[in-house]
Amino acid sequence: MELKTKINADDNKQELVIIREFDLPLELLFKAYVEPEIVEQWMGTKVLKLENKRHGSYQFETTDPKGNKHLFNGVIHEFSLNQKITRTFEMENTPFAVQLEFLEFEKLTDNTSKLSIHIIYKSVALRDQMLQLPFAQGINMAHNRLESIVSKL
Repeated sequence: MELKTKINADDNKQELVIIREFDLPLELLFKAYVEPEIVEQWMGTKVLKLENKRHGSYQFETTDPKGNKHLFNGVIHEFSLNQKITRTFEMENTPFAVQLEFLEFEKLTDNTSKLSIHIIYKSVALRDQMLQLPFAQGINMAHNRLESIVSKL
């Protein structure tokens, strides 16, 4: 089965570009990234903090099947309603360094929208290490859940 979320990873570059078109109006897609209750549902994580503003920050907590807690956090550098979020992303207690993420939201039609995520890693090696994980399948599944949950709002 073809994944709806596309990941472009050029050789020898420390970046990824992730693109997904959704059968959702732009406002609902954006809401899925900024409303804590919705984020928790589609990401399967607990939102400890989510300050949607310039210089705001966020912190998420996920519990794995063994009961171990994992924290994810970052700082929001740019926040433009229904357009753009620029933020850092860090997974605590992992070998992965902080990454920089540029999320851009685009209206395609009244009922469809597109999300483009440009992620920059500290090194090509770290980017490649991320790609060794079931990253593509995981983000595609999360985006499928996002679309399913938000389409019912």
